[in-house]
Amino acid sequence: MRKAPWPRAGLLSPWLLASLLLIAAPAYCEAPAQGARAQAAKPASSKPTSNKAAANKPAAAHPPGTVIASAHSLSTQAGLDIVRQGGNAFDAAIAVSSTLSVVEPISSGIGGGGFFLLHDAKSGRDVFVDARETAPAAATPAAYLDAKGELNRDRATNGPWSAGIPGLPAALVHLAQKYGKLPLKTSLAPAIRIARDGFEVYPRLEKGYGSRREVMERYRGTREVFLADGSPPKAGEILKQPDLARTLELLAAKGFDGFYRGEVGAKLLAAVKEEGGQWKPEELSGYKVVEREPLRLKYRGWDIVTAPPPSSGGVAFAEILQMLEGWDLGKLDPAHRTHIIAEAMRRAYRDRTIYLGDPDFVKIPLRRLTSADYAAGLRATIHPDKATPSDLLPGQPAPLEDDETTHFSIIDGEGNRVSATQTVNLLYGSGMVAPGTGVLLNNEMDDFALRPGTPNAFGVMGFAANAPEPGKRMLSSMTPSFLESKDKVIAVGAPGGSRIITQVLLAVLAYDAGLSPQQVAAQPRIHHQWMPDAISAEAGALDADTVAKLQAMGHKVNAGESTWGNLQTVMWDKRADVLSGGTDPRNPVGKADVLLSKP
Repeated sequence: MRKAPWPRAGLLSPWLLASLLLIAAPAYCEAPAQGARAQAAKPASSKPTSNKAAANKPAAAHPPGTVIASAHSLSTQAGLDIVRQGGNAFDAAIAVSSTLSVVEPISSGIGGGGFFLLHDAKSGRDVFVDARETAPAAATPAAYLDAKGELNRDRATNGPWSAGIPGLPAALVHLAQKYGKLPLKTSLAPAIRIARDGFEVYPRLEKGYGSRREVMERYRGTREVFLADGSPPKAGEILKQPDLARTLELLAAKGFDGFYRGEVGAKLLAAVKEEGGQWKPEELSGYKVVEREPLRLKYRGWDIVTAPPPSSGGVAFAEILQMLEGWDLGKLDPAHRTHIIAEAMRRAYRDRTIYLGDPDFVKIPLRRLTSADYAAGLRATIHPDKATPSDLLPGQPAPLEDDETTHFSIIDGEGNRVSATQTVNLLYGSGMVAPGTGVLLNNEMDDFALRPGTPNAFGVMGFAANAPEPGKRMLSSMTPSFLESKDKVIAVGAPGGSRIITQVLLAVLAYDAGLSPQQVAAQPRIHHQWMPDAISAEAGALDADTVAKLQAMGHKVNAGESTWGNLQTVMWDKRADVLSGGTDPRNPVGKADVLLSKP
């Protein structure tokens, strides 16, 4: 086995970064279905440009149109339809987000929250719109304990006590008022139509309902939506949500008050009370989105803009990238490359649990955590040939989102861009729809450390920085990000709970290696999150010889795991003046598509 040198400063060659990801060569081909659509949609006015010719061209001032990648073809189409009506990327984001809320109740909805990373081309400003859910005052740690003082798992993950105050509707209003060109009612129109007329149920929706059926059918409002014809939704059937259409219409007509006050607000409060929960009217009507300054870092010629706390994603992958820059990975065999990456992941995830939480409630040493000097110190603790047992790195793991989150990415013809991740947490959130609203409530309260030292729904524990307090936002892994070089502009993000961060990390490395958006979305994945102490790998990501060498170094390797994530990414090549998008082939209903601007 080739020995790994101790870390030193060094540059990573582009071809190495591709091999660094330890992916079988066939995985880099274009995905046959969604990939074909995304890559075929090129500027009609320009002929294919060779790499040499593109390198000699001046960078274009503006993109040649709009590109959108999302987890459902209907939401991508909704966004492009809004652009056709004169909207910009922010109007399109409202359409995509609200449509996903209709067609992906398994993953997100207006009863949940999200993060929107925006770039305003006119001002050059990047802003992070935090629409994370907040804790109601009644949701104290004691409220989640049973008679024996143990965590009441059912209350933490199901029904009204598991739900935080939703943030997504407020974010849609905020985007329309501050950044969009079109009235909110125009941008919400596609979602209203699809909720009213219905959409075709797809297999993931049916399967997810089956796994949550016992919980969902406890609640009257949920039965009214998903058992409207007497039986659970089946793939191929049409699911209509007239109450949700009405709620969206009220949001369109009255803005913030159409959801957080008035008819819908009263029904939400009544539903929570009916099922034994406690929300106050002022908590609902007092919800506010927060604009935060994004995190910024540089990596090998890329300017990266990403999510600040209460997301842990930007901090974690900034740490990882800066640790990795200390090795000349081109001189390492695949096993040692994987070892070094896993060790960097391990240390960043450990820090995530100790220091991070809602910055409005917790003092976070952000400058130190994201500094090159701190990364160098962590790098020095990595042994080149031996795994560091995670239990030698003190701390306790923090709660994380479930895989059933969603993401979309947009670049428009003005150069505006959006990278947005939204969620209701577990499959179908709390399982509870508020009667008469069609609103499926989240179960994000489980993302708090409800009882220190007790694992949450994903087998991970919490720390004091992420304990619930009235109005506090729970820690998140969601990592919407932008990348920009002298030649390219990229928006990228993914769902996947604790694996969101490493998906975005691997996407950055793959883009730096010269891969296309569809190749980035399709690549097999690896992951380490400190606890549990194991390297996870999708099928095809690690060969048998690499696994054996990693095990000899002391790593536990879970090779051939089921696939994870649903990455959505878009790119503008400024020199070739070409837009392209990639949608994750693990999710067959996703779509990336391009709409060219009129001459």
